[in-house]
Amino acid sequence: MSLALLLSLTLATDMASLPAGEVRPLYLTKDSPLTPVAPFMLDKTPVTNRQFAAFVAAHPQWQPGRPPALLTEPAYLQHWPGLTPAEEQYHQPVTFVSWFAADAYCRAQGKRLPTVAEWEYAAQASQTAALGASEPGFTRRILDWYARPATAHLHNVGRSPANYWGVQDLHGLVWEWTRDFNSALVTGESRGDSSLDQGLFCGSAAAGSADPSDYAAFMRYGFRSSLKATYALGNLGFRCAKEINNETPHLVADAVQP
Repeated sequence: MSLALLLSLTLATDMASLPAGEVRPLYLTKDSPLTPVAPFMLDKTPVTNRQFAAFVAAHPQWQPGRPPALLTEPAYLQHWPGLTPAEEQYHQPVTFVSWFAADAYCRAQGKRLPTVAEWEYAAQASQTAALGASEPGFTRRILDWYARPATAHLHNVGRSPANYWGVQDLHGLVWEWTRDFNSALVTGESRGDSSLDQGLFCGSAAAGSADPSDYAAFMRYGFRSSLKATYALGNLGFRCAKEINNETPHLVADAVQP
């Protein structure tokens, strides 16, 4: 596919506008202070292979096989048959992208990756309420997705019902990178680190948490903390966010480039 055709196929991702709010990090207690979330905009759906291919065409340093090991694993875009995705992959979420690649993509759009607090704030909404965690079946549906094999076929984006904020696919399609993905739980370099608080992990963490029954959230925080920025996984994609006042927090030129 030619560069011109790829660029012509690129569609601006619709964004949802979310008001200011608060979110309580799961691993803290009910008495812990809430984390404020300023108004922001969030892509309604994850970035697709087609959209990422247009970015790669415009920034060839991010073509498959080009980025150095410092920025991504060899698995980067390994699911593409060549320098572009197969046609049947166009509308699937792009995966096998490192944090650096996702960050570069968002910056190129004048956006950024969402913070953990922003992502969790958006993801706690059900179809009918801003806080859906207490609704029957809400957490069960998320856990059912987590139980599916990671090798399961990825559906196209935008097939799940929009949540209260008009955002889709936060649950049930792929895990997603966040700007500060490794800011929670891990306080040392490994579980063997003497400075690590073992009580922050797994079942012991639930003992004093805000909601011990929200095992789905524990899995998300645990998964993020297991990542390295160079990881390129088949079930890990991303979407972008933006300040509501349209201010761009980072210049495109600041992005890490191969």
